[in-house]
Amino acid sequence: MDLRKLKKLIDLVELSGIAELEVTEGEEKVKIVKGGVGKEVVVLSPSSVPVSPPSVHAVPATSAAVPAVPPPAAAPAPAPTALEGHIVKSPMVGTFYRAGAPGAKPFVEVGDTVKAGQTICVIEAMKLMNEIEADKEGVVKAIMVENGQPVEYGEPLMMIA
Repeated sequence: MDLRKLKKLIDLVELSGIAELEVTEGEEKVKIVKGGVGKEVVVLSPSSVPVSPPSVHAVPATSAAVPAVPPPAAAPAPAPTALEGHIVKSPMVGTFYRAGAPGAKPFVEVGDTVKAGQTICVIEAMKLMNEIEADKEGVVKAIMVENGQPVEYGEPLMMIA
C-alpha cells in the first residue's frame, strides 16, 4: 500500500470519532486502531506485525511554571455561512454520487424542494448503490459533498431548511 495512502488513513482515524479502521486492497490488509490519550495509532501490516506510523504523542508539561501548549484544534468542517437548517448525514462509509448513473441528471440541486422519503443522493458501498432519502421536508440549502467524493459515517451531505 502506498505510504501516502497509509498516512492519509492514519490522519482520518486521528481526526474522526472512529476507534478502528480496517482496509483490504487486493491481497494487502491494513488495520488501524486508535488508542486513548497519549497512545499512538497502531497499524498492522498484512503479516500482523506492528508498523511504526507517523503518530502524534501528547507532550507532558515539564513544570507548573511553564504553561502547557494546547494541542492543535482539528480544522472545523466547512459550513455554509448564514445558513441554518437540518443536516442530512451519511448513514455509511462509501462514495457519494448526486445522480443514479454517470451523466444522469442529479437527484436534487440547491434550491429544490424535497419531501421526506425522496431520494436525494446515492452512496456506493462495497459495489452496492444505496439510495439516501431526505428525512425531512424542505428546501435544499446546500450540498456539502462533491460528486464522487468518499464520505464517512455521520459526515454532513446536505442541508435542508
